[in-house]
Amino acid sequence: MNTPHITVVGSYATGLTLKVQRFPSSGETVLASGYRVDFGGKGSNQAVGCARLGAQVAFVAKIGKDNFGRMALRLYREEGIETKFIQQTSKQATGVGFILVESGSGNNCIALDPGANELLSSRDLAECDSSFENARVVLTQLEIPVEAAEAALARGRARGAITILNPAPVRPLGQSLLELVDVLTPNQTEAKVLTGRDPEAHAEPETVARDLLRAGVRKVVMTLGERGALIVSRSSAKHVPAVQVRCIDSTGAGDAFNAGLATALAAGESLDEAVEFAVVIGALAVTKEGVIPSLPTREFVAQFYRGWGKKPPGWLMQPEHAGV
Repeated sequence: MNTPHITVVGSYATGLTLKVQRFPSSGETVLASGYRVDFGGKGSNQAVGCARLGAQVAFVAKIGKDNFGRMALRLYREEGIETKFIQQTSKQATGVGFILVESGSGNNCIALDPGANELLSSRDLAECDSSFENARVVLTQLEIPVEAAEAALARGRARGAITILNPAPVRPLGQSLLELVDVLTPNQTEAKVLTGRDPEAHAEPETVARDLLRAGVRKVVMTLGERGALIVSRSSAKHVPAVQVRCIDSTGAGDAFNAGLATALAAGESLDEAVEFAVVIGALAVTKEGVIPSLPTREFVAQFYRGWGKKPPGWLMQPEHAGV
């Protein structure tokens, strides 16, 4: 098999975290500790996840001309991600999230400024058209304008790539966009919102998935948390059970799952095989704290398979699958 080529179109944001004993009241200043600066953004996380699994990744994004933007570019160079399609702008700062974490409970509150992510447009995608030339998979999310995500899916479809939409953060989507999606990867809440349901109301996952198929999506891969994932097509439904691991931090599980799915599909696996692989990658990501630190490398994944008593996918350890 050839090296998996993936184009990721999405967001980058820097996360600034502080721990507090309690959240401040209006007008109050409180002391904090544990200041931390983290790489974030679903597009960025998924691009790094794909690269660590051996894919050749082109990342299309927009960041500011500032220190946080320069930090992001250093990360991508270190991870072997193609950076020439990442546009820097002076019109907006790099996206940033301010996160307060309550020490005792672990509860948090977040204020997010999308910054330059909001400026990514269909015109930008046209200027980055060459990023789609060799892509076997095009992967995008909804932390960028819907217009940009739809343009990415359209360019992927036109080039014959498999198009994947991770619909997070969830928002209503039109039929024209959904018809461009080969594989939709919502969690249960996102799937219910996309079908106009109350996110708190009970609904059978397969029933919700079939409504998404009727809306134009070709296949649905719904993540079910600790129960694994559900694959639904027009002719079948299959449950893929979760891999049992000790959960330390589940924050990066969804991004790791999507990275695993995209990489396996780009390597030529069937959808069933790709989801089985993605479930493993999502499980491994919950065994470490943080998102970027938790995204597993192909060597770590192969080691896990062997310790699990199973043979890793043949494409995973081929020498050419070492990123850019």
